[in-house]
Amino acid sequence: MSESMPIVTSQDVVLARQTVRKLAQETGFGIVDQTKLVTAISELARNAISYGGGGELQWERVSDNGKKGLRLTVADRGPGIADLELAMKDGWTSGSGLGMGLPGAKRLVNDFHITTEVGEGTTVVVTKWK
Repeated sequence: MSESMPIVTSQDVVLARQTVRKLAQETGFGIVDQTKLVTAISELARNAISYGGGGELQWERVSDNGKKGLRLTVADRGPGIADLELAMKDGWTSGSGLGMGLPGAKRLVNDFHITTEVGEGTTVVVTKWK
């Protein structure tokens, strides 16, 4: 079962971080993996606001062959990413950031999947396994 929350304001990013930390704790992740998940969701949520005009965070606990994990999905209906390959390169940014958001988030999780369509929006799904 998945649950969700809107990500529209900076306060929503704070709430998303708090929610993900709580979920990570409840799932049994240690402090290092909790921090990785919180950092990843912070980057993705900020991107949804900065570039996608806001969006939504969905989460669900997952399991696979006895492993437990947490799957987080951030979706927006913004302009999409015109050059995904370029956007996934360290240091590239379409705004004023450091260009670490997407590639940085990818390094912090076990599974990372992004879909984007110009004019339709972007969805990023990340999973961290315990």
